[in-house]
Amino acid sequence: MESSAIPIQIPLLNPNEPEAKVVSLQVEEGQLVEQGEVLCTLETTKSTAEVLAEVKGYVISLQFSEGQNAPAGARLCYLADSKDWEPIGSQATTPEQPDKSSAHANQEEIPAGLRISKPALKLARLHELDLNQLPIGPLVTESMVRENIDRRIQKDADEAEFDPTALIIYGGGGHGKSLIDLVRSLNTYEIRGIIDDGKMVNERIMDVAVLGGANILPDLYNRGIRKAVNAVGGIGDISSRIKVFQHLVNNGFEFPVMIHTSAVVEPTAELSPGVQIFPLAYIGSDVRVGFGAIINTGAVVSHDCTLQDYANISPGALLAGGVKIGKGSLIGMGVTINLGVTIGDNSRIGNGATIKGDVPENSIIKAGSTWPD
Repeated sequence: MESSAIPIQIPLLNPNEPEAKVVSLQVEEGQLVEQGEVLCTLETTKSTAEVLAEVKGYVISLQFSEGQNAPAGARLCYLADSKDWEPIGSQATTPEQPDKSSAHANQEEIPAGLRISKPALKLARLHELDLNQLPIGPLVTESMVRENIDRRIQKDADEAEFDPTALIIYGGGGHGKSLIDLVRSLNTYEIRGIIDDGKMVNERIMDVAVLGGANILPDLYNRGIRKAVNAVGGIGDISSRIKVFQHLVNNGFEFPVMIHTSAVVEPTAELSPGVQIFPLAYIGSDVRVGFGAIINTGAVVSHDCTLQDYANISPGALLAGGVKIGKGSLIGMGVTINLGVTIGDNSRIGNGATIKGDVPENSIIKAGSTWPD
């Protein structure tokens, strides 16, 4: 079998410096080196890098010595599978100097600091791989480029299978039924089914089939369903609603904002993912609504209000301007909250209460009462 060799080139470390100094040479002519072994250390004014052996082989036709400046693209040496291998013809030129056009192209196309073998660079260009996505520091080999290409192919396949209109509803109770009607009012999404750990598979709720429990989320994701609506209200225990979000997040699902067509949301309001706004609700100017919050039927959230994550505003509640609702707090039906009042985290305001002052976190305000007394 005829022996062969591969050239080892000087990488471009800095687009503004076409040469690097050989500050350390770890090999000598004819030496057998292992793949990954350091051949030499290069230095520019801004960086230092090691040139590694791309394959196991004998060092042949070593071109530079310690202290010399080596142009980017020049050949450092060959790595041959036989100690007797010799370069022939133009291969034997000493030292190999790239022409100006080649050096200029390298400076334009290879990112600063990228160390990449010639076969790897050829493969990357063949597949039109963005060189800026390759790691800076270690020598980029052909196998590393192939792994990058494989990841891109898999990503393209995943995106091709993704259906942006498909979603699931997690929870088949009363809140789930309201969300089915809300989603249908939008004419934007297709409900592929309901996830509910407490219901039988194939049970139908408002003509939507129950697909199973949380254990089937990975399968649904692999089938191209990537969007979900959390229909667990968590009125009695907000942790149950948060747990559902955690299940969905862990499996890669996204949470579109759901706004009923009859609701009014001013253009300066900011709504986080997972927010649900039901019929005839009003969201005023410069309102901020946190992740997974619920604003139910006929509720009014006036200008400059802030609702933290998982806040739940029940039907008919009235929030004056500048009200702040803490994380996970529940505002009952028909509650009135005065201008600028803050409701602490995890508080529960009973139906019909009137709130005139700040409420500490973890508080329970009785239905029909006035706070403070």
